[in-house]
Amino acid sequence: MPTICWFRRDLRLSDHPALVAAVAEARAADDEVVALYVVDPALWRSAGAPRLAYLAASLRALDEATGGRLVVRHGRAEEVVPRVARETGATSVHVSAATEPYGRRRDDAVEAALGADVRLVRTGCPYAVAPGRLSTGQGGPYRVFTPFRNAWLDHGWHEPAPRPRDVPWATLRGDGVPDAPATDVRLPRAGERAARERWRAFVRDDLAGYDVDRDRPDLDVTSWMSVHLKYGEIHPRTVLADLAEAGRGARGALATSVATYRSEIAWREFHADVLWHSPSAARRSLREVVPADAWATGPEADDAFAAWAQGRTGYPLVDAGMRQLRALGWVHNRVRMVVASFLVKDLHLEWQRGADHFMAWLVDGDVPQNQLNWQWVAGTGRDAAPYFRVFNPVTQGLKFDPSGDYVRRWVPELRDVPGAAVHEPWRLPDGPPPGYPARMVDHKHEREVALRDHARRPG
Repeated sequence: MPTICWFRRDLRLSDHPALVAAVAEARAADDEVVALYVVDPALWRSAGAPRLAYLAASLRALDEATGGRLVVRHGRAEEVVPRVARETGATSVHVSAATEPYGRRRDDAVEAALGADVRLVRTGCPYAVAPGRLSTGQGGPYRVFTPFRNAWLDHGWHEPAPRPRDVPWATLRGDGVPDAPATDVRLPRAGERAARERWRAFVRDDLAGYDVDRDRPDLDVTSWMSVHLKYGEIHPRTVLADLAEAGRGARGALATSVATYRSEIAWREFHADVLWHSPSAARRSLREVVPADAWATGPEADDAFAAWAQGRTGYPLVDAGMRQLRALGWVHNRVRMVVASFLVKDLHLEWQRGADHFMAWLVDGDVPQNQLNWQWVAGTGRDAAPYFRVFNPVTQGLKFDPSGDYVRRWVPELRDVPGAAVHEPWRLPDGPPPGYPARMVDHKHEREVALRDHARRPG
């Protein structure tokens, strides 16, 4: 009997335990593996154009890697997967376990629809340590990152799974990769090969300075792995294995940078664990930090949101980040924190509005990472930044973009402003250059408002 390998957030052939299991079962039966991808209309409708365009490119890369045998079918998974099983006579469907709320519900529905004669075999997941696996000494979920990271490190993870050779891919009719909506976003190369090449280049050229340089958006030395990890073009287990190899015997800056990058992977897994235990965190604050009347509403709030989204706040670092988002579908992590803080604590708009905007534009838009990072900045999540921490967009710019190169790259109105003066254009002798807006709010005042609101918090 053939087996089915149903690809989802694992668009690769290396380090893919579910694929290994599907191939082993097919070979034992002297049969073939159906490489299946289901275009779920609910997920397709909810994704922004940059993500859809990238997904289409990644699927084309996976199709090439399978020798043109990727079977793309359109429709609800609980209808499509059983239909493919009936067409092929497969008695097993191999998958990487879903960990997010929608995916878990979908897989339960598919398993029920397959019935008793076809097994849904879950092997591995998109994380080094599966969400829900770790628990505190009291048996509950971790609420603070550092103890979680320590437990995560103590637990460890498997070595990367070997890439199957000479996979007996089945030939089956498909509906084809759907046409993605047009986007002006400059997308990175998609696919497993691009992911591995980008990762190797980062390890070779930029890993040693990561601990010092990672907060500098002007240097462009981050790994960009968030995009490839989101689509499963590379598994975090592979990344962690390469980090271990790079750090073997290392001292000084390289050893510190390896540990720092590993901690960033741990943050990713912490957020997935939080969402596993608290599915409502995708839309609702895990805790209330200000009273309901603290949030701005109405037409003026809508205008403020539009100015933020367009990069027209009058604060150069914020505007550079929002324009980078529109151009690349990606924003440097330090800048993400600054623009998020500005929306929530300077404009007093709820974090969900910003999270939705990010999901519409980000190529690496990933529910647990996006929503829980927004909650971290808003102070509403697990182990969140204290609400009284309000990022100052000027001091953040002066510290992390000291020469103003990042701002000038994304805000053309300010390209003739020299050096660090670009972060405070209102202090120029003639004020901001033509075409650049005045500050929409006074940060010092709005920070005080945010702190007063926090003092009135419920409970």
